[in-house]
Amino acid sequence: MSTWFITGASRGLGLEIARAALRGGDTVVAAARNPGKLPEDLQTSDQVLGVALDVTRSEEITAAVETAVQHFGGIDILVNNAGRGLLGALEEITDSEARSLLDLNVFGLINMTRAVLPGMRAAGAGKIVHIGSRSGFEGEPGVSMYCASKFAVAGIGEALAAELEPFGIQSMVVEPGVFRTDFLDTSSLSTPARRIPAYDGTPAHATLDWIGTANHSQLGDPVKGAALIYEVTSGDTLPGHLALGRDAVERQLVKIRSIQDDLAAWRDKSAATACDDAA
Repeated sequence: MSTWFITGASRGLGLEIARAALRGGDTVVAAARNPGKLPEDLQTSDQVLGVALDVTRSEEITAAVETAVQHFGGIDILVNNAGRGLLGALEEITDSEARSLLDLNVFGLINMTRAVLPGMRAAGAGKIVHIGSRSGFEGEPGVSMYCASKFAVAGIGEALAAELEPFGIQSMVVEPGVFRTDFLDTSSLSTPARRIPAYDGTPAHATLDWIGTANHSQLGDPVKGAALIYEVTSGDTLPGHLALGRDAVERQLVKIRSIQDDLAAWRDKSAATACDDAA
């Protein structure tokens, strides 16, 4: 039996991962800004500990991790799931809007990871699952800052896999496509305070306009997605990346081919920039 600590566990993919872990007989620390909003099945389960946590507040992270360790004896699996979206052309997004996004999606993840690592290193084992995004391997118009945050998650997750291997700790980045959750609701997704008319009719605003038609009709099933995350995480060895959803798989293959084409076009000249005395 493993103990999972899941941020953003009150709804969406985080909630379904918690339920998958419970079905598997594991225990769960369900972290949410308001634990009172956790669904009844989590609130009434003796396998669940609900904790109040805003991952942008370091003092709350420390308290939540300490409470979890005291209650269950340790944390075996951390799922860095808390996050939100920000759409809009880069020119429309203010510094404060961008920094607010990064505080949650990136620095919240960094600080959560720091908080659990001492216990995992002492145990000589542990798994960290970072919920990234399809937007973490492919830049898309109208999603530049969200892409920036999820590209950061991918880089951090990859680096941690190598850094933590000597301690028996594994790190995996999950890269979901579009799943039928509340992610496109205003509670999870924001748009810039100002909209520049010049971008109307361009790809950046096409993404903004897409929200109204896509919300709650997305391709992916969060229950099935969470079940796969649970299956993979429960295995002996984590992959570095887990593409989640048909669209994520298809777009990742497109990106790989694009990178290969770019590399082939300039490979010889790129290699020729080495110093003449280089071996």
